[in-house]
Amino acid sequence: ALEPLSVGLAIGVASALTGYLSHPRFYCSYVECCPSAGHRLNATALKVQLGAKLFGQHLAKDVVLKAVMGFSNNPSPKKPLTLSLHGWAGTGKNFLSQILAEHVHRAGLRSKFVHLFLATLHFPHQDQVKLYKEQLQNWIRGNVSACPYSVFIFDEMDKMHPGLIDAIKPFLDYYEQVDGVSYRNAIFIFLSNAGGDLINKAALDFWTSGKRREEIQLKDLEPMLSVGVFNNKNSGLWHSSLIDRNLIDYFVPFLPLEHKHVKMCIRAEMTARGYAVDEEVVQAVADEMTFFPKEQKIYSDKGCKTVQAKLDIHEDA
Repeated sequence: ALEPLSVGLAIGVASALTGYLSHPRFYCSYVECCPSAGHRLNATALKVQLGAKLFGQHLAKDVVLKAVMGFSNNPSPKKPLTLSLHGWAGTGKNFLSQILAEHVHRAGLRSKFVHLFLATLHFPHQDQVKLYKEQLQNWIRGNVSACPYSVFIFDEMDKMHPGLIDAIKPFLDYYEQVDGVSYRNAIFIFLSNAGGDLINKAALDFWTSGKRREEIQLKDLEPMLSVGVFNNKNSGLWHSSLIDRNLIDYFVPFLPLEHKHVKMCIRAEMTARGYAVDEEVVQAVADEMTFFPKEQKIYSDKGCKTVQAKLDIHEDA
C-alpha cells in the first residue's frame, strides 16, 4: 500500500501540473484564443507595417490607422467599427484588410476569429438572397458569441446582390445587445471597386490643377464617395440602410497608383522572394504595365495586381 504522504504528494503535484497546463497563458500559447478585454493594438507596429507595405495610399493609411487605434483604445465603444474601402483593383484594399486582421488576431486570415466572405463564392444566386440573409445573421451571431473581437471582411461588395448586406444592419447599429449578444467590439470591413471611377477622376483633377496627390484629404472624397456608392446599382450598398442610417464609420478611398508606386510594389515583391533588387528588372516589369489616361499615362489601370505574374517572366534575369 502507498504511504498517505506519497499519495498526497502525488495528488498535489498532479493538481499543480493540471492547473499550470490549463492556465490561459500556457494554453493560448498553443491554441488560438480570443483576445482578452484588455487587449490593445500596437499602434507603432501597425503604422510601421502600413508604411513599409502599402504604397501610394496616404489617405487610407492615415484614416484606417486613426480609426482602428481610436476604436481599440476605447474601453466601451458604442458600436462595432465599420469601414468601407473603395478603389480600383490592385490599389491595396485587400492588402490593408489583411494587415489589419493580423494585428487584431496574430494568425490573420487563417485565424478562426477572422471571417472572409466573397460575394461570388458565398452568395452566388439572386433567387436565394432570403436564405443568404438568414445564414449570414446566424454565422455572425455565432462567431461574435464565441469571440467579441471577431473581424468580418466582405470582399467583392460591388458584386453582392442589392439588399443582402442590410441583413447585418442590427449588428452594426448602436445597440448594447441584440438577442443577448454585444457586437460593439467587432470589426466589419467592406471591400469594393465601386466608386473607383469617382476617386480616379478626383485624383486626375488634382493632378491637372498642379496639386500633389498628398494634398488630397478625406473631406475631398468621402461625401462624394458615399453618395455615389449609395446610388450605384452595382455597388452592393445600393440604397443600403447601412449608409442611410450612417452606420458605416468611414468610406476610405484608395487612389490610383502612379509609376513610382508600381515600382515600389515590384521592389517589395523581389525582396519578398529573396532576390536582390535589380533596377533594370524593376523598369522592365513596370514597362509591361498599362497606364491611363491614354495621353498622359499617369496611373496604372490594374494597380499592382499583376506585378507578381509579370515578375515571374523575369525570374531568370
